Amino acid sequence: MNHAPPPSDTTLDQEKWLTPGVKGIGSASFLADVGHEIPTALLPSLLTSTLGAPAAALGVIEGISDALAGAARFGGGVLADDPARRRKVAVGGYATTAVLGAATAGASAIWQVGLLRAAAWTARGLRVPARNALLADIVPPKAYGRAYGFERMMDNLGAIFGPLLALGLVAWLGVQWAIGLSVIPGLLAAGAIVYAIRKTPRPAARDKVPLKIRIKPVLAGDLGRLMAAVAAFEVGNIAATLLILRASDLLAPEHGAKTATTIALGLYTAYNVAATVASVPAGRLSDRLGRRGPILVLAAGVAAFAVSYGLFTFDATAIAFLAIPFLLAGAGIGAVETAQHSAVAALAPKDLRGSAFGMLATVQSLGNLAASTIAGILWTTVSPTAAFAYLTAWMVIALAGLLIASRRASRP
Repeated sequence: MNHAPPPSDTTLDQEKWLTPGVKGIGSASFLADVGHEIPTALLPSLLTSTLGAPAAALGVIEGISDALAGAARFGGGVLADDPARRRKVAVGGYATTAVLGAATAGASAIWQVGLLRAAAWTARGLRVPARNALLADIVPPKAYGRAYGFERMMDNLGAIFGPLLALGLVAWLGVQWAIGLSVIPGLLAAGAIVYAIRKTPRPAARDKVPLKIRIKPVLAGDLGRLMAAVAAFEVGNIAATLLILRASDLLAPEHGAKTATTIALGLYTAYNVAATVASVPAGRLSDRLGRRGPILVLAAGVAAFAVSYGLFTFDATAIAFLAIPFLLAGAGIGAVETAQHSAVAALAPKDLRGSAFGMLATVQSLGNLAASTIAGILWTTVSPTAAFAYLTAWMVIALAGLLIASRRASRP
């Protein structure tokens, strides 16, 4: 009689964490990113070419939208403390973002674009803590790293595929139709979240958790020390568009502005590929290293950023040289985002997971705003070298904080 071979340890390990629920959440992140990258990529063209808006309008709309998204993430964390409520917020957030983002295709005035964009980004902010808390509900703690690494990998794949799809749709149907069709992957993302929820056990019946902002309990103990180090990192974590600008400026004298921009966008694609490739291995390493794993992986990601920003202080024009800091930053963000989420899931009290993820998202939003703003001022008033030296210093501070947090976390 023939017997099937016993499953390998690797197969059994996958079966424990790569469940239909995890796959559903990962698929939602991929589809949602495809959906919102299309209107994001085409928003400048819609405003300036179709509606005749000045370039300043884009900055104002994006600034307001990002600020509202940051505030919504904090509020979304409070909503997500309730296991039943977090499911509704996740589904509603994905569906609303899809509809409002696509609706900008029909806008006939600048103010309409601004209103729809701000509302879509608010809904997007609300859903983030709910999704992250939901993922922590459906995997065992020893697999947090792999689960969040998988979700981040899928999100980064969406960031690669979305702009490419936008280019194809514009060539075929035009800007407004392309934006309108972005509702399809967005609604599919909402469907993927529904699928994930249906594949996970329902939360035990209990009294509804009251809506209450709880900051002090969230920041107590190891999680508070971790958040301080994360804040230092985020204050030095600039938007990737400034990396593109640095490469474009360095390459323009030799290659011309148009070719330099094309090369810089190619380097940015390499950045996203590196982030995608690094996410799951970073999560796997985090799980293998035990209690200190997420903090150590986070420290490694921060160290990659420190080297990357340090290399950007040089006025090097060789494409091969510039590829190094882009790849380091991409691998760094893949490791950092995975480790941040798995660390919060592991360290936050279970009944405060929503608030903890909301706090993390708020720190990320405010820190990124401060980093890009201050770096931009230094860039303009002093030099790009000064801006990246400033950012490198913050990476070193964050790394020191993480090493201290790691030493404390190793104590029983």
